[in-house]
Amino acid sequence: MQEQQKRKTSSLSLLNIAGVKPYKEKPGEEYMNKIQLQHFKTILNAWYHQLKDEVGRTVSHMQDEAANFPDLVDRAAQEEGFSLELRNRDRERKLLKKIEKVLRKVEKNDFGFCDLCGVEIGIRRLEARPTADMCIDCKTLAEIREKQGMG
Repeated sequence: MQEQQKRKTSSLSLLNIAGVKPYKEKPGEEYMNKIQLQHFKTILNAWYHQLKDEVGRTVSHMQDEAANFPDLVDRAAQEEGFSLELRNRDRERKLLKKIEKVLRKVEKNDFGFCDLCGVEIGIRRLEARPTADMCIDCKTLAEIREKQGMG
């Protein structure tokens, strides 16, 4: 229980996970310069490694906790718990692939710009969601289209 609680609090802020403070832009500073790219690379790598550690803990947890309960209700509860954990890990596996893709964009100096219109996504938005690939305007329009069934 404490382990799960610890994980929840540690994943509240990607900046905390990476051990970095919010980036403070300097007047006249070029957007996505080497220092900013390194800032996001640090965040992305820390997030990636945290997720990889979670996957390893899940495997060992499931091996350690697996029991053949004689009571069907206990067995069903354990299987449901494992199923939920595996669904979460599957989402995290997809997120790992997305982080790898974003890290490649950082390496190519192609990070931080909207894939649709090319405008700057913004430091604060990227610190909150480093895998964002659209500016807020394009993302909002995409969500509206999706809701209307046009997506």
